[in-house]
Amino acid sequence: MTTFLHEWQLVGLDAAAAQPWRNGGGTTRELLVWPAGQVWKARVSVADVGKAGPFSAFPGVERWFAVLEGDGVALRVGAGEQRLGTDSPAFRFSGDMQVDCDLIGGPTRDLNLMTEPGKGRLVRVPGDFTFHATGEAIIAVYAHSKPARIVTLEQEVDIPPRHLAWQHRTWRAHGNVRGEDAFWMEVRP
Repeated sequence: MTTFLHEWQLVGLDAAAAQPWRNGGGTTRELLVWPAGQVWKARVSVADVGKAGPFSAFPGVERWFAVLEGDGVALRVGAGEQRLGTDSPAFRFSGDMQVDCDLIGGPTRDLNLMTEPGKGRLVRVPGDFTFHATGEAIIAVYAHSKPARIVTLEQEVDIPPRHLAWQHRTWRAHGNVRGEDAFWMEVRP
């Protein structure tokens, strides 16, 4: 279910249906697909990863990935390896690349942002984060285990745990995100 807060839309993780992966390794809950009913330019989801295995390919898409819960993952991307935990910055990679995921200590829950290349950004909020979005953009905040707050010139929006607040803006935005387990996202269409 989506709630509207003065042009902000609030989507709860528990209200999003879990979609099983074809390889049986986990499930995904879509929190945002924009624009709806068309070829999307932005997709935000939370995945529960139950076992090691390859990521699905998304040719022509840039992916951002962050660990929300669990002991973390080791991602093999090309010839390199990236180890990510619940305190790591979001990791960006091309959806064209083959990525294999090993679970460090068991299942994980992860946040994913997918956009056209060079159009998005996902930032783990370190308690307080100032943002400046110019022109048209999708701006969003996901609060995971603790509440978060968005403060702009127009308003303040409280985000409960396990919720995504987002809006499509056609004008510039300036403000702050406050939260201890939150993520800032921006997508330029």
